[in-house]
Amino acid sequence: MKTDSLLFLTGKLAEKSLYKVLQEVQANPKTPQFKYRVEQIGVSVAALMTPDLIARRLNNVGDANKVILPGLCQGDLTSLQAKYGVLVERGPDDLKDLPQYFGQQGKAPDLSQYSVQMFAEIVDAPDLTVAQILTKAKRFQAQGANVIDLGCLPNRPFPHLAESIQTLKAAGFKVSVDSMDAEELLLGGKAGADYLLSLTEKTLWIADAVEAAPVLIPSRPGNMPSLYRAIEICLKNGKPFIADPILDPIHFGLADSVVRYHKLRKKYPEIPIMMGIGNLTELTDADTTGINAILFGLISELNVNAVLATSVSPHAINAIAEADDARRVMFRARQDNRLPRGYSTGLLGLHDRRPFPYNDDEINEFAVQIKDPSFRVMVSDSGVHVYNRDGHLLDIDPFAFYSGLGVENDASHAFYLGVELARAQIAWQLKKRYVQDEELSWGVASNVRQKAAKKAHREASLKEKQARKSEPTDDL
Repeated sequence: MKTDSLLFLTGKLAEKSLYKVLQEVQANPKTPQFKYRVEQIGVSVAALMTPDLIARRLNNVGDANKVILPGLCQGDLTSLQAKYGVLVERGPDDLKDLPQYFGQQGKAPDLSQYSVQMFAEIVDAPDLTVAQILTKAKRFQAQGANVIDLGCLPNRPFPHLAESIQTLKAAGFKVSVDSMDAEELLLGGKAGADYLLSLTEKTLWIADAVEAAPVLIPSRPGNMPSLYRAIEICLKNGKPFIADPILDPIHFGLADSVVRYHKLRKKYPEIPIMMGIGNLTELTDADTTGINAILFGLISELNVNAVLATSVSPHAINAIAEADDARRVMFRARQDNRLPRGYSTGLLGLHDRRPFPYNDDEINEFAVQIKDPSFRVMVSDSGVHVYNRDGHLLDIDPFAFYSGLGVENDASHAFYLGVELARAQIAWQLKKRYVQDEELSWGVASNVRQKAAKKAHREASLKEKQARKSEPTDDL
């Protein structure tokens, strides 16, 4: 097999560190071997590279069959591939992550597959208009929902139930109806719902009157024999169904309910099973990222086929998106027979596995190379570092930097540093990864990073500086 010959492009400050990291990568016997060359193309910060700049400064790639750029390099790489005739791709955002990058042979894990269907419940559907239901359904679908569940409320009329189902079906959604009222379930099935939640052995007659698949539950909480009887009826009649033993909240039977799921899977290895996860994500005052991770680990081991997820409480606003990430990670880890690590950072909302890639000595090495007045901000285990050609400051409190920065008369620069130092302080406090000029990552809760706003500020800053230079000075 031909050994890859890789060309790494970098900037002045990162060149020395890049060589060190590549030596570590090559020393790891588990890493695919490759030849490499490093080309420093004359910019201070590697992230400031652009395809146009690279094309002007790099005449050819020699014998390289692939070019690796810094992960934060912006722009379309198509023109570079056409110019050099080899694959050009971005590496990780931080060069210190190259060992992990090559540990995956330079490929992101395939998280396109999953085995769990997600029902997303609109719990207040009777109180919403048809248009509002459709809007919420689209939001849940964008977060990963496969089926939109219309939650009916006890003693609450739902006169537009049939219209809501038909509107959702016309828009291409799969729909389920969740009710304890037999008339609502029957109406939902006749209106075209794909699934009906939650039928017991006593209301299973509804399933004979409609095409919808029933989701079966015990006739009384924890009464598994009644669920088994309902399952046997559906198996005998050849009626598609899903069984749900019901996951109970903490201190109200959680452990026993997990045991029920285990027993059900042992008794019926092949039937589809559903788990309603809202009783934990909604009813526990804890970040839902970790709850979803643990739940989907159990779901994966038990081969649960569907979940009913909710997003009601403010702290559970991203629960459906988290569930989508969790099901994909657990599926891939199970396929690979690996621990669910290194697949995604979507559920690492508050902390990072490697928050501080650079130690104080390495940051000091960067600082002594700086010959310009622009400030660099980095974070290590010791705190926040701010440095330029005039000095190097270290503290855990951004306010402690003010007197040493010299930006009293530079509003634009002061504003910029205020934003960056606030991010850096939060990163240090929470043990998160900080990268200058980039928003902190909050997993699936992260907003799309706005490059335009940053560019607009830089342009405004340059105009401000130019205006100050052109101002007349008083003669003394």
